[in-house]
Amino acid sequence: MVVLSVGLEPPGDLKSLAERLGIRLNQYGFCKADEFEPLKSSRPGIFVCGAAGGPKDIPETVTGASGAAAEVAALLESARGTLTVEKTYPPEIDIRGERPRIGVFICHCGINIGGVVNVPEVVEYARSLPYVVYAEDNLYTCSQDTQEGIKEKIEEHRLNRVMVASCSPRTHEPLFQETMREAGLNPYLFEMANIRDQCSWVHMGEPEEATQKAKDLVRMAIHKAILLQPLEEMQLAVNKNALVIGAGVAGMTAALALGRQGFPVFLIERESQPGGNFRNINFSLNGQNPAAFLNSLIEKVKSDKRIELYTNAQIEQMEGYVGNFKTTVTVRGEQGNRGAREQGSKGAEAVEPGSLELEHGAIIVASGAEEHQPSEYLYGQDSRVLTQLQLESLLEEKKEAGEISRLSPTVVMIQCVGSRDEERPYCSRVCCTQAVKNALKIKEKNPGTNIYILYRDIRTYGFREEYYQKAREQGVIFIRYDETEKPKVAKTDGHLGVLIKDLVLGEMLRIDTDLLVLSPAMVSPAGNQDLAQMLKVPLNDDGFFLEAHVKLRPVDFATEGVFVCGLAHAPKSVEETIAQANAAASRAATILAKDFVKVEGKVASVRESRCTGCGMCEEICPYNAVKVDPERMVAEVNEALCKGCGACSATCRSGAIDIRGFTDSQILAAVEAF
Repeated sequence: MVVLSVGLEPPGDLKSLAERLGIRLNQYGFCKADEFEPLKSSRPGIFVCGAAGGPKDIPETVTGASGAAAEVAALLESARGTLTVEKTYPPEIDIRGERPRIGVFICHCGINIGGVVNVPEVVEYARSLPYVVYAEDNLYTCSQDTQEGIKEKIEEHRLNRVMVASCSPRTHEPLFQETMREAGLNPYLFEMANIRDQCSWVHMGEPEEATQKAKDLVRMAIHKAILLQPLEEMQLAVNKNALVIGAGVAGMTAALALGRQGFPVFLIERESQPGGNFRNINFSLNGQNPAAFLNSLIEKVKSDKRIELYTNAQIEQMEGYVGNFKTTVTVRGEQGNRGAREQGSKGAEAVEPGSLELEHGAIIVASGAEEHQPSEYLYGQDSRVLTQLQLESLLEEKKEAGEISRLSPTVVMIQCVGSRDEERPYCSRVCCTQAVKNALKIKEKNPGTNIYILYRDIRTYGFREEYYQKAREQGVIFIRYDETEKPKVAKTDGHLGVLIKDLVLGEMLRIDTDLLVLSPAMVSPAGNQDLAQMLKVPLNDDGFFLEAHVKLRPVDFATEGVFVCGLAHAPKSVEETIAQANAAASRAATILAKDFVKVEGKVASVRESRCTGCGMCEEICPYNAVKVDPERMVAEVNEALCKGCGACSATCRSGAIDIRGFTDSQILAAVEAF
């Protein structure tokens, strides 16, 4: 078998579409967009997302789509809600006192499940189980046709509970619950078994065993479905303010996107001035002016009446839930914007001198990242050893050609310093582009400079590849090294010497250099751990914030109402940062645009007579929904935060915590029935 990894090219009709729309394409035939406005086409009011703007993977595509939606929403802000039609549902069927009548729908998911699991056999097994009055298999249970079929079967067989065996409840449970409600049943009378991720995918080489496991999963789900009871969801009013943590390019872009949509924003920056890492960027590959862009961004933020910027600000405490968060911020010294001087203008209340309490309905984390400080290659021991950011600052200081030529006749750059190793296995994504950019800048001012870039793999992805080719054409020499034989740097008689084994020649080379430039890793800030704990959101192994789903929810957290963008999420380019910031604003706006949000009906409840106040439930709760009252020594549940996951109930030593909808008598009756 030969498998070809082919490139992406624009569709054949994109050129004619661009002509009709009056938008420009780039030299590769994709929609042309500005580096600092990556979602905008060349014509105002027309936006670009997905692979129409260039080769992209799924997370980038989903992010760009949400970002483009934010741009559109800003233009339509004054018309929001004017054409909204509220969806109506049939009266909810009262099932109290009825014997369970369960309908079972088992999915082939194309070949994802059906290619491993004997689905018809599982259906026949389901029909034999107590309280199951109807069972069938579907090619795709999530399809619109099947959804309509489920509603018909509910009416035809008087089903009062439904169980679907297919893929992940994380992605598809809301769809099936909506179908239940459209059929007149309470959405909490639905149960789901994951026989794809947890069965066919992990046992694809064992079809018989996978089929038996699918039966087990289906039986357990039906067992649970017997216990299901109708529940009511609570409605909570939504605070229309947003909180954005970090005033770098990502944070300011997100704040402006929300402001343009009409939402007030608190923008929190721990440093004395906004800008973040982008303050260290002085020029770009395509010749644009980063400083002018950043200054314009800062000016827009400071002049936007909807944005309150707090600099020298430290978050001390966060509490609350989607639609109703409360954050305490300590502000040191002179403030950055009008908002900090006009305390309380939009939900900011002074708690004590230098401390503010901010109330808001959504949170966007844009806390940024930092440049790793190397401990190798004589960095910090010799002034001729710099990082790429330090080199860029030096090049900005020495703008005249004469100064550049005297800077260094020979420059060596070493890539992947402190990244793609055991300690930091990830790629920092922008280092190769930055090295090529700085090399081209030196060549522009002094073509005679000898530049060597020592690399493991060059990753100038997408349209950046043309600049790698340009660097080679201008004489920049790229030498590849193996990760097991990293370059060595020695200082002899005051000279810097770099030793490297050339993988092409198979020989050791020595390069005497006047300047050694390191491309270090991009690392997460130390404060991420504390912030993650306050927000109750996860970090990955490298300390960056972890999204809810890498493909389907790339800017969401599992915690509702909290979103992430920029370098806080992972190393990325400025185009990707801006797109993701707009995407986060778009997702936050889906909450802020509502007057009310619904929260889970399935929540924990405490039987105080049994509770000993041990605090185990408080420690285990992933949503920070359970607290022990220190005076009464009894656990209390914040129903707005609770997701009914059952972690507290499972760990409670005294049996004091139940999940609403399940009673002891119902559980006992169901166990006896089986």
